[in-house]
Amino acid sequence: MIRTFRISFSLKNTYRVNTILYSIKQIPLVKKLLPESLYKSRGLKIFANILAALWELAGTFLGKFLYLLILVFGIGAVYENKGNGTLFVHILFFLTMIGAYMNTYMFNPSNDKYYAMILMRMDARSYTLTNYVYQMGKCILGFMPFLILLGLGRKIPLWCCLLFPFFIVSVKMLIAWNYLADFKKSGESRDENLPGRLGWGLTAVFLAAAYGLPYLGIILPLWFMAAVMLLSLAGAFVAAVYMAKFDGYRELYQQLLAKFRNGMDFKQTAKAAVEEQNRKLISQDTGITSDKKGFEFFNELFVRRHQKILWKSVKRQAMICLFLFVGILFLVRINEDVRRQINRMLMVFLPYFVFIMYMINRGTSFTQALFMNCDHSMLTYSFYKRPEFILKLFRIRLREIIKVNLLPAGVIGVGLPVLLYFSGGTDNPLNYLLLFVSVLALSAFFSVHYLTCYYLLQPYNAGTEVVGGTYKIVTWVTYIVCFAFMNLRMSTLVFGSVVTLFCVIYCVGACVAVYRVADKTFRIRN
Repeated sequence: MIRTFRISFSLKNTYRVNTILYSIKQIPLVKKLLPESLYKSRGLKIFANILAALWELAGTFLGKFLYLLILVFGIGAVYENKGNGTLFVHILFFLTMIGAYMNTYMFNPSNDKYYAMILMRMDARSYTLTNYVYQMGKCILGFMPFLILLGLGRKIPLWCCLLFPFFIVSVKMLIAWNYLADFKKSGESRDENLPGRLGWGLTAVFLAAAYGLPYLGIILPLWFMAAVMLLSLAGAFVAAVYMAKFDGYRELYQQLLAKFRNGMDFKQTAKAAVEEQNRKLISQDTGITSDKKGFEFFNELFVRRHQKILWKSVKRQAMICLFLFVGILFLVRINEDVRRQINRMLMVFLPYFVFIMYMINRGTSFTQALFMNCDHSMLTYSFYKRPEFILKLFRIRLREIIKVNLLPAGVIGVGLPVLLYFSGGTDNPLNYLLLFVSVLALSAFFSVHYLTCYYLLQPYNAGTEVVGGTYKIVTWVTYIVCFAFMNLRMSTLVFGSVVTLFCVIYCVGACVAVYRVADKTFRIRN
């Protein structure tokens, strides 16, 4: 089994290294300096291997640290003086239940499993068990130090911090045991990426239990959760014996990895499914027309045919935001502690909304729809890439994407000053205006940002795959910067003024950059 694991790990690492080298090759300022025989370069391979090792470490530690910091201890900090450390254990307990069936690893179809068990015909049982043990070991090792570090600071008992990583692994093993037994009985394999209605329903119930019950003053007692942990650990030993003796792994993965037939990997399958779903959302009404002229006519036809793609999700977001504001407003009116806390947060926590507006912005889906259903064909015509036409269409599209994103942003922009007023108000009336204006400015900024990145770094190839290395780097940097704003504390007056001014300057600069450069960059990648 050790030999099987060594080969499988080497295979996965080779795949990861080649992916890194390919991404580096796509960076415009770097690719000219790289040799054509990039994949033969020993120095670059060493560099890529270092990056792959760092990626493995990040997957082991960083992701779990952020998970605990944001979803458990970050959100849990909102509930002041409710159960001390027991509150955080309560939240993590229910989130662990969700992760048990949403992230089993064993039932996740992936490239490395297809290459190893289907193409290379490796022993399915040895491959599955060794890699599963490795992943569970990473899970324990990744959670343990941060649970101790963050947990002890929140008054969680040390024994609980030490026990919880094993509990996380044990419930995953119990779910895997159940899925294997179900496959043995019915012959139908499970795909953790397709949880179905029951899976999503359970997720909603567990999320409500994790975050909703503490609002009602209900927190599971620590002794009860400890008992469940110990029972799960006992059950995990039985599950481990069953998994070790299970003899149907090859049949299981032949069915689970059927999507990979003819070399098609899961990403391609998912992309094909998304494209098919998008086609269903595009109006087939041939009578759609417009009384406008030129690019305005061209754009209006696109918008009318893609109404569901462009507007369906933002309408849903706007409704969710409205219900949230109504719910918070209700709590503000009936609870004095919540009222003071909300008022304090609104005066210094405006930087949080940089990340929130980043998350709800539809810039990526808008530009993807533009390429897949419009520019993919139009970029074959030379007139379409003339600077004056590019800038004209850019302005038209910018207007449309801002309109789309303004719907949920408008609800948030109105909701924040309303909450501020009913939570106790402020001595400076300018804060009301800045809460409204800064949220709209952030919405416009992200609209401009994504459309500008699309024109200057056009990342798609003829197969509508994202191959632009620079585009990926920019999107990751954008995420990291926006996430970092969650740790910033600044008065609404100062931050609102600065962010609004920055957004205006950025929008002007983006239009200038698109006019000067986009005729060279706005093209289909090879």
